This record gives sequence, structure tokens and C-alpha cells, in this order.
Amino acid sequence: MKEAPPPRLGVLGGTFDPPHYGHLAAAEEAGEQLGLGRVLFLPTGEPPHKQGEPITPVAHRVRLTERAIADNPRFALSRVDVDRPGASYTVDTLALLQAAHGPTELYFICGMDMLASFLDWYQPARVLAQCQLVVVTRPTYPIVDLDALERALPGARARIHLLRVPGVDVSSTELSERAAIGRSLRYLTPPAVIDYIHAHALYRDRHENASPDPPAAVARPPASGTA
Repeated sequence: MKEAPPPRLGVLGGTFDPPHYGHLAAAEEAGEQLGLGRVLFLPTGEPPHKQGEPITPVAHRVRLTERAIADNPRFALSRVDVDRPGASYTVDTLALLQAAHGPTELYFICGMDMLASFLDWYQPARVLAQCQLVVVTRPTYPIVDLDALERALPGARARIHLLRVPGVDVSSTELSERAAIGRSLRYLTPPAVIDYIHAHALYRDRHENASPDPPAAVARPPASGTA
């Protein structure tokens, strides 16, 4: 009797500063097209590519992410990245997820801009050995030369899936800039995220007006199989 293939688990990492409908649409489309039973949202603890940039405290970003994904049973939060010290490297995060979930096929969801710099990632060959890459295409960003990537990393092309996602072409940077000057975030991110941003004065002034880390809240029970 043929052995059943391992379950497929989607992984969407990011600073989520703040999360928005673009993140949610990408995760849902990946789940639909690739048959992912679950998509984990992983807020990053110390993203190495953001060093020197203002970043909202991780406790707020976790709460924002929880609110953004709360109404979708396919989505779950993972704290695997924020609960460990040091810089957040994808290769280490994938290893932790694989250890936590056992025989699982990981599908790491990222943007075309991240694929463009993939050879500069920490140990890119090991990343590809641990997961399939699901790359979200955007109308405003050119598609990376996959042949060139294949020459640099033989076997890479077979582990990369291009994903066209209908929906909002928006970035977290744009949202934080809009929030900083009091512009509307409506229809760009879920209402629960907007309410939290306003309640804690996030982005208005990262250094003076933003509230401290949020008080501990009763977390909703993690869905089966989450990290």
C-alpha cells in the first residue's frame, strides 16, 4: 500500500508591522492552490534585514497578528521566532518548525522582492532543502530570473512556486506611514487591527506616544499542530 504523503504546512513569516489584507490574501490563496491544511503566521523577533529601522515592539506585533487572523480557521499564530533569542534567520526557523511538527512538507510564503535577494539569505541552499518556496508575484515588481537562480543553486527551480494573488497591493510600510499622519486604514487591514493601532497610538510617534508592551491577555487556545 502506497504511503500517504506528509501533510503540507504553509509558513508566512514577517515583521507584520502591521499585518494587512495583502498578507491574508497571500496566505489564503497559497492554502487554496497548494492544498495547505494550515498556514502559520510567524512574527519575527529580531529581523536581521531591519536593523537600524524603527520596529514596533514584538508584543504589539504578536497581538496585531492574532487579531488579523482570528476569523480564519486555516490560519494560526506561531511564536517559534519571537520566543527565541538572537537574529531571526529563515533556515533556523524552518528547522525548529520541522522538529516541532514532525513529517511535514513546509511551504514558505514570501514576496518576489525576497526571492530577488535569495542568494544573499543566510544558507539559501539549506533553506531550499527544508521547504518549498511559494513566491507571491506583484504587478509592480519584475519576476526574478529563475534560470539564473537555478544555475546558482541547482534544483532550485523545481522547489519554487510562483503564486498570483488577487487583492490589495499594499505594504506594511505604507500602512504605518498612513497611520503616522492619521490617514484612514479602512479596507487595507482588518478592523480589529485598526482598532488596536488606534487604542495603543502605534506609529503616531514610535518613540514617545506609543504605549508600552500590552498587558498579558488570555490567548485563544492554539489550533492543533501549531508551534
